[in-house]
Amino acid sequence: MDIKPAWVRTLQQEPKLWLRARPGRGRELGDKLGECWIPENPALTDAVKYRGREDLFRTPEFHAGEFEVQDISSQMVGLVCDPKPGETWWDACAGEGGKLLHLSDLMQNKGLIWASDRAEWRLKRLRLRAARAKAFNYRCAIWDGGAKLPTKTKFDGVLLDAPCSGLGTWQRNPHARWTTRPEDVEELAAVQKQLLRHVADSLKPGGRLVYAVCTLTRSETIDVAAAFEKEFPEFRQLPVPNPIENGSESAWPLWLWPEDGGNGMFVSEWRR
Repeated sequence: MDIKPAWVRTLQQEPKLWLRARPGRGRELGDKLGECWIPENPALTDAVKYRGREDLFRTPEFHAGEFEVQDISSQMVGLVCDPKPGETWWDACAGEGGKLLHLSDLMQNKGLIWASDRAEWRLKRLRLRAARAKAFNYRCAIWDGGAKLPTKTKFDGVLLDAPCSGLGTWQRNPHARWTTRPEDVEELAAVQKQLLRHVADSLKPGGRLVYAVCTLTRSETIDVAAAFEKEFPEFRQLPVPNPIENGSESAWPLWLWPEDGGNGMFVSEWRR
């Protein structure tokens, strides 16, 4: 990773608070909450930047499931996936479900999403969030990342939002600047390669695999992608659109830098 001066400067700034409104309701949510900014970009009409000081988790809008707190870069990943109603997807490292809820909204609550994680407590949290958001087109399963998959289903798409060193979140997690070690990066890169290896065969012919990490190290991004392509030559790189830069040409891979307004992320996409 080449160090970008603009990225270093963002580490000293207060991170922005982004919300994701229910589809088509970004402007309405902004008017209700007040002190909000909605991007003019037509691809981001559900993204809302909140500038106020109110505890959003106490608002009636939150309890009614009208929005999720979700970083703009995380929202970009869902837009890259672009799942269609009726498709079958797998959110392989779903965590507490932020991206799964976005996929469900994009699918209009139709089709099926498998959500897996190695921690049962995260999936319990996911179920609570999904109930509040009225997302029903999903199933949960424990998966430890091993060769034994949680289902034999073949998918139209797989999102692997893999565990990583989190360099892209250092603005929000400043303590990690002093606790992240080179050995951690190498260990996580090995985990990421293993996860990609294990999910690859779960895709239908023509299915899409989206690999995302909120880090910017070469070992966990370009190097992981290159190792995957060498092992699985039947997967073809797909150009990845950048919804932030409306009208720009798609490229491979997609780098999202913190100076763009959210966490730093790397996104790669392949078709089987």
